[in-house]
Amino acid sequence: MDRKERKEQKKIEASERWREHRAATITYLLLRLVVVLALGMAVFRGELESVFICALTLILFMLPAVVEKRFRVDLPDALEIVILFFIFATQILGELSRWYVRYEGWDTLMHTTNGFLCAAIGFSLVDLLNRSERVGMRLSPLYLSLVAFCFSMTVGVLWEFFEFGVDYFLRYDMQKDTVIHTISSVALDPAMSNHPVVISGIREVTVNGQPLGLDGYLDIGLYDTMKDLFVNFLGAVVFSVIGYFYIKSRGKSRFAGRFIPVVLDKEEKPAAETEK
Repeated sequence: MDRKERKEQKKIEASERWREHRAATITYLLLRLVVVLALGMAVFRGELESVFICALTLILFMLPAVVEKRFRVDLPDALEIVILFFIFATQILGELSRWYVRYEGWDTLMHTTNGFLCAAIGFSLVDLLNRSERVGMRLSPLYLSLVAFCFSMTVGVLWEFFEFGVDYFLRYDMQKDTVIHTISSVALDPAMSNHPVVISGIREVTVNGQPLGLDGYLDIGLYDTMKDLFVNFLGAVVFSVIGYFYIKSRGKSRFAGRFIPVVLDKEEKPAAETEK
């Protein structure tokens, strides 16, 4: 095949990629354009932290293509779009636009999506091994879904470790505090009998003689951590159930198939390569 024929072949492959993955490609281009514009504004204003966030986002946007090339898989449009929007939502909306602070449920939504995506990643990695001819491993649908669930929860726990470490050593507040009005603690029991003393109706707390003015007791990260792990659990369960029925139906479930990477034959090229 000469140079002209190879060029024509690449055009054909790019056209096929566009038809098969139009939604994901448009989403990628639009989100990347928004981030590039935000990067330009950050450079103009001299906001180095914003420049870093935008640059990191552009790098993360390349992850789906890297995964496709590295593992020779084809990511379904639905899964790729969720990944792209998740990256955009956490970095640009969450960090750059401060949605984590402005909107109370934003962090919860991101952790739920993270649980879903991490379960998808864990499921896909094991499923690829399950279908590989070089690996003599055949897991049942139930066990495969359990592995995906455990993978997601492990990532969630490690992330909470990271948040705690940053808060403890660098004095940040990644584990957002929660204002509560009732506490119970055995440390308040004067008899030291290991019985919790309950204090309810807390409306004012004073620290070093100064009222905090929060209309309640300030919980330092515990409620936020447990809430994050719980919604991560929900996201992991949802995808694990989807993956279970996908394997159980031998890949015939159209809905589940939108989130399961497809292993390519040796002759097929990953979608990311056809874009070159």
